[in-house]
Amino acid sequence: QVQLVESGGGLVQSGGSLRLSCAASGGTFSTYNMGWFRQAPGKEREFVRAISRSYSTYYADSVKGRFTISRDNAKNTVYLQMNNLRPEDTAVYYCAADAGGGSGAAYYTRALNYDYWGQGTQVTVSS
Repeated sequence: QVQLVESGGGLVQSGGSLRLSCAASGGTFSTYNMGWFRQAPGKEREFVRAISRSYSTYYADSVKGRFTISRDNAKNTVYLQMNNLRPEDTAVYYCAADAGGGSGAAYYTRALNYDYWGQGTQVTVSS
């Protein structure tokens, strides 16, 4: 059973930066596609960024040019660097792992394709 633990959330002013981390255990991290999703109060969970096992990356238009995803297979960790944060980025951010064989943007951006989820970390951006 894969376990994912997010960290790095917090309160930041508009224009600030945060780096989220997601540490994985219990599986072979290098074989997973990894994604970040977020959910704001009263809204559905939405895709943010993903990185495949082959290091291809995908992003939501809302975070283009501001959020960067990376992974360190030696540390079993995926990161989400968030710059120029906006109040509308306020949400609980979730890390997810996909052990499946799909590929492409349509696959990686779909939450239902991910098999394992972390508990989430709160990000709050004040104006």
